Amino acid sequence: MWVPGNCGDQGVREAAEPACGSHVSQLATPWDRMDPEYLRKPRNWDAKGIGRFMVTIGPISSIFDITTFLVMWNVFGANSDAHQALFQSGWFIEGLLSQTLIVHMIRTRKIPFIQSRASWPVMVMTILAVATGLFLPFSPLAAGLGFTALPMSYFPWLFGTLLAYCGLTQLVKTLYIKKFQTWL
Repeated sequence: MWVPGNCGDQGVREAAEPACGSHVSQLATPWDRMDPEYLRKPRNWDAKGIGRFMVTIGPISSIFDITTFLVMWNVFGANSDAHQALFQSGWFIEGLLSQTLIVHMIRTRKIPFIQSRASWPVMVMTILAVATGLFLPFSPLAAGLGFTALPMSYFPWLFGTLLAYCGLTQLVKTLYIKKFQTWL
């Protein structure tokens, strides 16, 4: 029986994700701008705060990894060797987009895209990463990457998952700030 992650060409997909998306989109981060109120007073590096942040925010992505797994497995029937490429395509896109979005979620205390927007280089790289990731399973490169075109019915699930991910992250971020009186 096939199980996700137990495939010979996994290394190709693992190389594709950073190359086309989340890691490349972060190359523009040095050109980002901070919220003006964050820069009003100097801050010390707080290693304990970073650890606390990781333990608080980190598990959120696992919730949505499990959600994506369950949707691909149960809703789209991607639970056999015959549907391995479908599972990998859906998993790749959700993973890439959520990793790209989290950069915007954690870069500010505010609501990203609404109350605080990243600099244009970060936004351009984000758009390019998302567009490339969405394109790959439909491109001539798909078969070589172990992907296949996803049904259009996948995209409402993806949108809902990403919206819930951003919403929960924002809620936890707000609670974190109230409790600890700080954000990164």
